[in-house]
Amino acid sequence: MKGLMKWMEEKFIPVAGKIGSQRHLAAIRDGFVGIMPIVLAGAIAVLLNNTLGTWIPPLGNILTPINGNVWWGTLAMLGLLVTFSIGYNLAKSYNEDGLVAGIISVAAFITTLPQAHGDAGWGYLHWGYLDANGIFTGMIVALIATEIFVKLTKRGLTIKMPDTVPPAVIKSFAAIIPGFIALMFFGALTLIIDKAGLGSLFELVFTVIQKPLMAVTQGVAAVVLIPILMNLLWFFGVHGANIFEPIMQSVYLPALTANYDAVMAGGEAPHLVTKAFFDSFVHLGGSGATLAIIIAIFIVVRKRREYREVAKLSLPLGIFQINESVIYGLPIVLNPIMFIPFLLVPGVLSLIAYIATAAGIVPATYVQIPWITPVGIGAFLATGAKGFGSIMAALLALANLAIATLIYLPFIAAAERQVANREKVKG
Repeated sequence: MKGLMKWMEEKFIPVAGKIGSQRHLAAIRDGFVGIMPIVLAGAIAVLLNNTLGTWIPPLGNILTPINGNVWWGTLAMLGLLVTFSIGYNLAKSYNEDGLVAGIISVAAFITTLPQAHGDAGWGYLHWGYLDANGIFTGMIVALIATEIFVKLTKRGLTIKMPDTVPPAVIKSFAAIIPGFIALMFFGALTLIIDKAGLGSLFELVFTVIQKPLMAVTQGVAAVVLIPILMNLLWFFGVHGANIFEPIMQSVYLPALTANYDAVMAGGEAPHLVTKAFFDSFVHLGGSGATLAIIIAIFIVVRKRREYREVAKLSLPLGIFQINESVIYGLPIVLNPIMFIPFLLVPGVLSLIAYIATAAGIVPATYVQIPWITPVGIGAFLATGAKGFGSIMAALLALANLAIATLIYLPFIAAAERQVANREKVKG
């Protein structure tokens, strides 16, 4: 065990740290964090339509069009919004003008999109290119467009204005040449892809990258492994959720959108696993299902006052899926006793939820829920809150919490015995 811990600290964690701080991955992560208020607003609008709007028809007649408008400005435009946010954050990491980079990124993204919708045959954009399905294309365009803008700006390929000109005007003129070149690049690329008979950049990225990656990440191995690796990073004090955020958002959020569109159209959800799947059935109280640790402490701990104090303080936070106080306060970080269960629990819960969803015991998640939604309620709402299946989803989430508690119990008890043995030695 000591050898493994030493190897992880010397070899694995430095690499993970470099990946987490890599400029482009950090820009993607921060880009998604930046649009979180928009995602939550859209999620709440969808939830209201699928709960109050469904349960109380007269209220639904009022709420549905209002929430539909909110959805149109939030989740239906997610790819467009994240493109701006990623371009903004990447430019800021270079200490360049984030606002201009974000605007150039959006313009470049729109430049690549097909215009074959509408009676005129051109000049119309279908929202299907702008929602979560456009995230992958938007990410790539934002990173490349911003790199072009930054590199040309740093090389001085800008229009210089006198110091007497207002700063806002100076910034605007400085961005003209880099921005124009970035847009010309994507304009030419779009023409080349079209003439090559490959459709559009969106279709090319979706076919070559997004679709195969989504297929891989829907497999049971990836579904089990991803939360385990996330917790492995957490164990060594690295924010695993942040490092895996680009994957969770770029792969599992489009899966959720596809499920929602299919269910709303009266069909079956095409994907078993979405981002809401992990939030509903795996991250119960936060990464590692740490709400189960709090429950286990209340059940078995008598002598370790510090454990019980941390549990008391962390319980209100854990109910709403916030667990830093447990991870760093207990601590779980670099705690050898907690190493095995902290990695075992997310894998077990993911496998159980995957099997239950694949077997049709619970319906696939298709509604985006705020990640702070309590255990059981989140699963109920994420599966639509329309029938018995969603009740089964809530029961599955509670069953997973009970299973996680049972797994943690002997290890928490071992920590308790460790204290008792120390006291005997001192006595």
